[in-house]
Amino acid sequence: MKKIVIKVGSHVLSDDGKISLARVDSLCDLLYLLMQKYEVILVSSGAIACGQAQINLERDSVLNKQILAAIGQAHLMQVYTSSLSRYGKFCAQLLLNASDFDSRKRTNYAKNVVLGLLKLGVLPIINENDATATAEIVYGDNDRLSAAAALHFGADMLVMLSDIDGYYDADPRTNKNAKIRKIVSALDDDEISTHTNKSGSKHGTGGIATKLIAAKMLLDENKSAFLASGFDLSVVKDFLLNDKQNGGTLFRA
Repeated sequence: MKKIVIKVGSHVLSDDGKISLARVDSLCDLLYLLMQKYEVILVSSGAIACGQAQINLERDSVLNKQILAAIGQAHLMQVYTSSLSRYGKFCAQLLLNASDFDSRKRTNYAKNVVLGLLKLGVLPIINENDATATAEIVYGDNDRLSAAAALHFGADMLVMLSDIDGYYDADPRTNKNAKIRKIVSALDDDEISTHTNKSGSKHGTGGIATKLIAAKMLLDENKSAFLASGFDLSVVKDFLLNDKQNGGTLFRA
């Protein structure tokens, strides 16, 4: 059975700054179907957004963000647990950061837990450990964290579900003729650097640049990544379950 990592961004999960139960349910509907065909690992953003929905605290300092993450992570897992229970499925939480992948010992510990959970049919849900991470060891976005998880935990593909529905040949916000690049076989640093100042949504930390960095991490190891909309899940559903690419961008060496 092939193994895939699904990454979902904060903007997909939240609506007007609050967690969207309908969107989580739609995602879990898809995850349940995928778990019939694949071993699935989920990398989920949304803890800070969940925390801010629970308590009126601005994200104007590192400490406040850590507090919001600590509050929100518990709520985020509660939401996932409730949604997956409709299918009799369990989930488990793993909080990681960049330093966990710099240590072979810690990486193996995490890998053993993930593989053990998958063997039991439990969905591992990974997020960055924002509550304790410092500037030196954070990824700052879950795109690169999900790529590291895919590489170190032996996944065949990384799937990024985002408010960005694909990699365009021009900026679709300014160019109405921009078209999604269906397949991308190589990325270089110069191409990625042209996107580094294009930020993500106000509830997320990524943007197209971090997704391209993540995709390049997979391409450099002869693995694949797929970028598609997290709002219209029919695209990723057709791609992963029916082998039809009706949208999104496949990064394939």
